[in-house]
Amino acid sequence: MNQSLLKQCVAELIGTFALIFIGVGAMNQSPGLLGVALAHGLTIAVMVSATAGISGGHLNPAVTFGLLVGKQIDARKAVAYGIAQLLGGVMAGVLLVNLLGTAAQSGGAVVAAGTPDLMTGISPVKGTLIEAVLTFFLVFVVYGTAVDPRAPRIGGLAIGLTVALDVLFGGPLTGAAMNPARAFGPAVASAHWNNHLVYWIGPLLGGGVAGVVYGNCLIKQDK
Repeated sequence: MNQSLLKQCVAELIGTFALIFIGVGAMNQSPGLLGVALAHGLTIAVMVSATAGISGGHLNPAVTFGLLVGKQIDARKAVAYGIAQLLGGVMAGVLLVNLLGTAAQSGGAVVAAGTPDLMTGISPVKGTLIEAVLTFFLVFVVYGTAVDPRAPRIGGLAIGLTVALDVLFGGPLTGAAMNPARAFGPAVASAHWNNHLVYWIGPLLGGGVAGVVYGNCLIKQDK
């Protein structure tokens, strides 16, 4: 791995770490749905802005996959980013397990409660479709505000707001992960694997479709 790619992966790891650390940590404070949405949205907004100049500020394997499908990143870098993002999620989950509560077991229970899962009445198929649609919106906005040469340069604000609005809708249904690392890191740390495939299939499907639609059809083409 060359030095440039290493720096980019470090940025992706730190940004993803922040998302899981703040997101799960905030849920432990019982802030309500709006508070959870703001915790995730604000963290994404500031960390995407902070890492955009280094790595592009993906912080999400589904975003990276959507950009790969839209030919905005090569496969080698996409794999490296994905590993860094998942590692950042795991590190955040493990640290939270050891910080929250008086023992690792109670911390694990708290992190398990912050791990995305399907609510009563939401089947895995419905959950997968919800996650796919929410992630489609997210990756579409990434293209429209950060990737397209015509995009307004507003940092991570629009991306963070998209995460927040997705959580407001999807939080009570699926946890609105929109991000395999958001599910994987806490799941590893707390051994809470309920419906885990939903949080891989749905986001990757939605991100991939957004990559096809925007990355191959709507983006400004070089003349």
